[in-house]
Amino acid sequence: MTQNHIATVNPLPSSILHNSAEIRRQYTRTAAKQAAQFISRKVRIFNRKAAVVAQDMPQVQGGH
Repeated sequence: MTQNHIATVNPLPSSILHNSAEIRRQYTRTAAKQAAQFISRKVRIFNRKAAVVAQDMPQVQGGH
């Protein structure tokens, strides 16, 4: 599984490339987006597996 790691979402003009705060902001934004995608993917996989396990379990009848 290959993943493209891109530093900037949009190509930046060379005048901004020397502005470290802007570069750091771009890196942070991209890293945060990738982290959010990673976590949501893990949660989705977990929920899918949990749903399968819940269907496989016999229904427990009872109450208080």
